[in-house]
Amino acid sequence: MIPIRDTQRSHRRPFVNWTIILLNILVFGFQLTLTEPALQSFIVKWGVIPGVITNPGKYPPAVLVQTSGMAGIFTSLFIHVGWVHLIGNMLYLFIFGDNVEDILGHGKYLLFYFACGAVASVAHVVSDPASLVPTVGASGAVAGVLGAYFVNFPRSRVLALIPIGVFLPVVEVPSIVFLFLWFFTNLLSGVASLGVQAQGGVAWWAHIGGFVVGMALSVVWRQRHRLH
Repeated sequence: MIPIRDTQRSHRRPFVNWTIILLNILVFGFQLTLTEPALQSFIVKWGVIPGVITNPGKYPPAVLVQTSGMAGIFTSLFIHVGWVHLIGNMLYLFIFGDNVEDILGHGKYLLFYFACGAVASVAHVVSDPASLVPTVGASGAVAGVLGAYFVNFPRSRVLALIPIGVFLPVVEVPSIVFLFLWFFTNLLSGVASLGVQAQGGVAWWAHIGGFVVGMALSVVWRQRHRLH
């Protein structure tokens, strides 16, 4: 399913969400100016490479200097490997991120976004610790936003395209159903990927980790908010 919009209104302008989207677009625009070798070096430098993070002593300084190490957990969130990758992540962030920023506030939302992205990256590293394939993309942090939306706006509805062969009917579905299906398909794919050596593709466990921590942080925040 491809989301078009949701029915949940925001009460404040999502400046942080817009800024994150803009930064992702600007970084992608910079990537388009690079030659193919320079682009590959850029991805290696600023992406998440599990094998380098879990076992840096295995590599000489000349190799390590070509990577960002632990910093890649954050810098990788602004790098995408194609138009579909970028547009997909930014579409989800645009539709669901404004409402999460609305309830958290600008500052907390920024911290929340990076926390979810960091946990998502760590989940990917744990799932495939020896991989030398660089992983990039905002999807782990975006998954955290989806997890928060799932907890806080279960009664909202999502207008979505559902590809059925050559047809693309538009239907309105409860957000809790839309996001549950999103998480469930990622979970199935993540379980299927266990024990399979990474050759590139989707970091399923980053999605799963981001979604779960987004839910968990939202539950904790709601409980503390009630106590106050």
